[in-house]
Amino acid sequence: MELSFTKTDKNTFVSEVCSLDRVRSVSLRFSNSTNVSLACLYAGDEPLGVCALSGNFCAGEDAARCNITPATAPAPLTVRIDGTAVILGAELFEEEYVSAPAYVPTPEGKLRKVNCDSWEATDMLGRKVSSVEDVGAKNGRKVGIFYWTWHEEHSKLRPVNVTEVLSRYPAAEYRLDHPAWGKRPMQCFWNEPLYGYYKDSDPYVIRKHMALLASAGVDFLMFDCTNNALVWRTAYEALLKEMHLMREEGLITPQMGFILNFSPQKDTEKMLRALYQNLYKPGLYSDLWFCIDGKPLIMAYPEALPEKGINAADTALLNEIREFFAFRPGQPLYGGGPDEGRNDQWGWLEKAPQNKYRVRPDGSCEMMTVGVAQNCNAERICTHFNDVATFGRSYTHKLGHRLLSADSYKHGYNFQEQWDRVVDIGPDIAFVTGWNEWIMGQWHEPWLSDNDSTQLAMVDQYDREHSRDIEPDKDGYLDTYYLQLVSNVRRFKGATPRGGVSAPKTVNIRSGLRQWKDVLPLYENHRGTALNRNWDGFGGLRYVNENGRNDIVSARVARDSEKVFFLVTCTEDITPPTPSGWMTLFLDADRNKATGWEGYDLVINRLAPVRGKAIVEKYFPTATPGSFTWETVGYADICVRKNSLQLALPRELLSSGEKLNFEFKWSDNLQSPDVMDFYVNGDTAPIGRFNYLFKE
Repeated sequence: MELSFTKTDKNTFVSEVCSLDRVRSVSLRFSNSTNVSLACLYAGDEPLGVCALSGNFCAGEDAARCNITPATAPAPLTVRIDGTAVILGAELFEEEYVSAPAYVPTPEGKLRKVNCDSWEATDMLGRKVSSVEDVGAKNGRKVGIFYWTWHEEHSKLRPVNVTEVLSRYPAAEYRLDHPAWGKRPMQCFWNEPLYGYYKDSDPYVIRKHMALLASAGVDFLMFDCTNNALVWRTAYEALLKEMHLMREEGLITPQMGFILNFSPQKDTEKMLRALYQNLYKPGLYSDLWFCIDGKPLIMAYPEALPEKGINAADTALLNEIREFFAFRPGQPLYGGGPDEGRNDQWGWLEKAPQNKYRVRPDGSCEMMTVGVAQNCNAERICTHFNDVATFGRSYTHKLGHRLLSADSYKHGYNFQEQWDRVVDIGPDIAFVTGWNEWIMGQWHEPWLSDNDSTQLAMVDQYDREHSRDIEPDKDGYLDTYYLQLVSNVRRFKGATPRGGVSAPKTVNIRSGLRQWKDVLPLYENHRGTALNRNWDGFGGLRYVNENGRNDIVSARVARDSEKVFFLVTCTEDITPPTPSGWMTLFLDADRNKATGWEGYDLVINRLAPVRGKAIVEKYFPTATPGSFTWETVGYADICVRKNSLQLALPRELLSSGEKLNFEFKWSDNLQSPDVMDFYVNGDTAPIGRFNYLFKE
């Protein structure tokens, strides 16, 4: 039965008189509820139930269905709104709404263990990532990271790069109407991310993020819902959908949870109801829930839920929610630790030295925070990041601001000091802030201590030094914070021991793949990372990337006294050769980044093969540091059959020593001579700046 409504006051919608004595559930059609609203349903004045209305940003109209208690007598259906939602109509059902999801969790057997913690990398500063041999065995600890999903609903705005603007027009920081800001409204970014001014729903970006975070050893993401009653449903649904597809392809993505308000608010109740109603109670994406003691983690205050609902059934629902989650209330301040008298809180970002949370009688604890930087200073525990002497990327508790210089932001001194403390103490969980915030507002009150100042207070982000993202940027720290994250996650969690190398073996590269079956180790790569892109970004930008073609999934290396043999495998038949950048093998023969292009001394098959021979080139240094210049030094036999490619390289071209010890990477469709292109175009195995290691 369909009902229409009349709006009788700002927040009340009333239908015609109807019989509700056999109605067990209601589907409400609504609009205008990006912030979660609560719809309290009555038959006249008799309470029937509560429905959470969580709007989808992309839709003009949404629907939500909930169970109600049957009414005792005919009456108008009255909907009283706590929030901004507008009721457009309703459909009545005589059966209860049973949340029987079509969703089927990905079986564990489908997930591929890629052993990312055995990959090698050296960052642009020459710092090697901690290797398996540097850290202990796996210890069961977990790492979470703050992940922002609220770009989607700001994406209609024009993006403005604050670092770029202020480098050219410093006075703009003190003038809201400075021409450099352009026409308002706009959205400030402290800098441009590597993947551009993206929407959270962009499948290309989601897959890149999840592959990078999985490769780093991050176990779970916490979605930011700390402001108002905003759960950013459009974004989290897109993320979870794509993460599920990735798991179906075998990639072990991180799991997730939500961070709600930093105090027990009415908005917290709204979000708890909405998330439980729309995501958790139906069992959607249940294999993506990060759980503690068997319950899904949520950083929220349980006391935000009222003891009693509007009727007995609603009270039972509130108790159900209370029992369902592992509640960890968020402590908002950057210092001081848990509130006095409660040992249930978690932190999210603190200045050094960080506190323990959920401390046990023996002094051990459940979690500690790790921050990239903190928008506080010696006088104010929380302030705008462009305030005086805030604790940026170069600040440390030990040395203060003494390490600060023009390029010191690249080194991650603050980040490293915080990791060192957490590794030393060893909590069960390290929580890192953060991955991809990027955006901020420009404010005056209440942030400025001088009310006469015209400074634009930029609170959570500001510039390269005063920002707290790890996700690679376009032209500053690049991937240094990402690799620093990887290195410290390994120190904190330990690593899987490296597999052994099989005995020498001669391979006939034209005799098929069966001869490779006993060759170890098997070097694996994430599936589904040869990506194309065609998606809207901020402010009408459109991002197109059509360079994904060969999806590289595994590699092997064999050798005898004369040759070194390489096998690389893709998910589908390998495409025909192109003039350059087709199925290329980069080799770091001496494992020294200071030699070669980004450490690579040899490259094989950079140029198209000729009559069954792949061209072997050696790095040729020029007066220009980092030049992508090579000279031919020989040839390797090459054979391509269906989804595999084999090479036979004369051993003397790779090494003059008795024992082989080199790093290597497969790349397809590199578009520019820039190591960051490995993160963006075509496919690489392994991802980004990582290399595989072969060591006899």
